[in-house]
Amino acid sequence: MLEFQRDMISENTREGVAAAEAAGKTLGRPAALDPSTATAIVAAYRQGTAVKALARQHRVAPKTIRRVLDAAGARYLSGPLDMPPIRPGELDDVLAPQVDVVLDVPGRLADLLRIAGDEVVRLALVSGRNIRRGPGYSVRIVAPLALHRAMLEQSAAAADSAGPAERKAHRVYTARVAAVEATQPHMP
Repeated sequence: MLEFQRDMISENTREGVAAAEAAGKTLGRPAALDPSTATAIVAAYRQGTAVKALARQHRVAPKTIRRVLDAAGARYLSGPLDMPPIRPGELDDVLAPQVDVVLDVPGRLADLLRIAGDEVVRLALVSGRNIRRGPGYSVRIVAPLALHRAMLEQSAAAADSAGPAERKAHRVYTARVAAVEATQPHMP
């Protein structure tokens, strides 16, 4: 008898949901942000505003902001971002024309490379955008993968004599570069 009652309840629920959908009713929890606000959030994020800052501004949880950004595909950075201007021809003679890659360099590693890196690496760090994340920061750099590899090699030499936080930052950046290299179809 109990199984029959459970089956009847399930069947009635399915019929009710189907009737509500047919009537055009919106099912589920209402969205916390309307589509125009979601568009503004995506635009602000692409300009460098942090997720937590957007959450505070719109009085929602950071998870809600991430959900909006993921729905728009904004957290998966495949193309170049708006970048502070670089003098024309400054990096062209050093770097071969390649597809630019967007990667965040941990702040500890960026500080280390500002001291130990060569001129091209320091110039790339200056042209990058500082992104505040938690207690630290990252430097978002839009550059060819060759430059990211050069930064990785220079940071490896400097990180050996650095502290544990810098070594961890180097490992994080190594993982990011490796992830991008794995997604590239053909790398020279």
